[in-house]
Amino acid sequence: MSEIHKDRITELRKVMAKAGISAYLIPTADFHNSEYAAEYFHAREYFSGFTGSAGTLIVTADEACLWTDGRYFIQAAGELTGSGVQLMKMQEPGVPSIQEYLRGKLTEGDVLGFDGRCVPFKEGKAFEKLVKGVKAGLAIDKDLAEEIWTDRPALPCHPVMILEDDYSGEDMDSKLGRLRDVMHENGASVYIDSKLDSIMWLLNIRGADVTCNPVALCHILVDDRNVYLFIQEGEVTGELRAYAALHRISILPYDDFEDFLGIYDYKSDVLCDPDSISYRVYKAAEQGTAKSGAGAELVEAESPLQAFKCVKNAVEMANIRGCYKRDSVQLCRFIKWVTEEMKKPEAEREALTESSAAAYLDNLRAQLDDYMDLSFETISAYGPNAAMMHYSAVPGVSDAKLQPEGMLLVDSGGQYLSGTTDVTRTIALGPVTEEMKKHYTLTAVSNLQLMGAVFLDGCTGVNLDILTREPMWREGLDYKCGTGHGIGYYLGVHESPPSIRWKVFPGRQDTPFKPGMIVSDEPGVYLEGKYGIRIETILEVVEHEENEWGRFFAFEPLTLVPLDRSLIDVKFLTPYTRQLLNDYHMRVRSELMPLMNAEEQMWLIEQTEPV
Repeated sequence: MSEIHKDRITELRKVMAKAGISAYLIPTADFHNSEYAAEYFHAREYFSGFTGSAGTLIVTADEACLWTDGRYFIQAAGELTGSGVQLMKMQEPGVPSIQEYLRGKLTEGDVLGFDGRCVPFKEGKAFEKLVKGVKAGLAIDKDLAEEIWTDRPALPCHPVMILEDDYSGEDMDSKLGRLRDVMHENGASVYIDSKLDSIMWLLNIRGADVTCNPVALCHILVDDRNVYLFIQEGEVTGELRAYAALHRISILPYDDFEDFLGIYDYKSDVLCDPDSISYRVYKAAEQGTAKSGAGAELVEAESPLQAFKCVKNAVEMANIRGCYKRDSVQLCRFIKWVTEEMKKPEAEREALTESSAAAYLDNLRAQLDDYMDLSFETISAYGPNAAMMHYSAVPGVSDAKLQPEGMLLVDSGGQYLSGTTDVTRTIALGPVTEEMKKHYTLTAVSNLQLMGAVFLDGCTGVNLDILTREPMWREGLDYKCGTGHGIGYYLGVHESPPSIRWKVFPGRQDTPFKPGMIVSDEPGVYLEGKYGIRIETILEVVEHEENEWGRFFAFEPLTLVPLDRSLIDVKFLTPYTRQLLNDYHMRVRSELMPLMNAEEQMWLIEQTEPV
């Protein structure tokens, strides 16, 4: 495949030369800065061959470079071999940032090109400043892939559904009222947004335009009286039209958003989040407000919808707790099945591979009543493959056969009307090494210490991350990713703004935890060529106590799946962490036993015996 990508980059350079572009940037994003983009937007993958969900490709006349983060270093190194694309390991010593690279490459008269619909507002402004500094030009309306990618998939388009109040817990008019209050506080009468999960949450609708993400491609403009929804005609059902008429929603063509921003009659300022609109949308709004006679300007602020959405209401949380119990039972059934299969004599044992094991688990989830989809493609990684954090088994290409030895890492989740789940467990399939047990126990301790945290109101993920990394750092280990992320309600499995990480990013405002937020807790150990370990438990932020010292919060586990006792080396447990493990297992036992049959209950009792 590497020759194919070399040829495609050669063709791209020809088109660049014809368009007068010196350096062309291809991000991973769609028109909405989504984490996961539909196949139509996979231009970076088309040209480079790298299939990870995060990365940026830059092509010049003599170089092609791809930037990605630590989750994908191993995967990218393999996929880029022979392609002529140089891997740039982000934040590693000696590796320039994208900005630094372009500043060293571009000279006076050069032109930096990209599709401005796929570059966020904030990044686009930074590129604008960069090219001015070196007296270069900027071309933001160039989707050069269109001229080369002849069999490009169509833009996805699926009918939209309305999410009933029994699931949303708050009607759309109430949400709009909260949004308009924030608009007025900022002196704005208009709000614009292109972030899909925010729009889905606000309007209580869901779609199916991005694999495993129940979102519809759309944009919105909200003013004091109306909502303007820009969406493809094929998405619009009779139910949506009736709903729109009831709630003062004007349905307009998806492709008309930028033109509409240029002609809208702005009465006062426009509120927008730099991370929620593209650079081209920003430029269109900038031009539109400049033409208004009211002196309207763009007011940049974090999206209030993001802040509202990440704190689940009482109805959502009640649904989520039940959803996680049912989902956890299915994962327990999977673990019981695969481990028992590995204990059988070889002649009787089913010939399982990573992908067939994943398919078994996917089918278990699909049996639940309100199941809608997976929340991401199941990661089933055996042995060395688990060292790649976002490994994907592909039958016939990379699909290891499971053996009764070593460890299997399974990271999976489902989309349900009652919530979105995400869970990782690493399980022994047979004999393991002492090193594996040590690293598994350190991961378990890291996971449990965060789960057991009690903390003051005002703490962010940066404050709490040390609880997970300290056991790792003490042993000279680390994992090149964050510890945790927020999770949506029947929306994205990765939801901003909550996060747990050790590193402070300049200019980034971290969000303090509040009751109703849910966040993942997923430390790990990844040894290239050997194995990978990850334990991921989803946590709910809850009230703990309030006294003269302040208001204290704690975490309660939503995920209820045993850790693998056979992988625990007790010499790496303290009395405190031993108690955390045993308490968690007793909770798993009491919560799941009523949902299991007699045989499964006996299995669960064995898996949750005190250590």
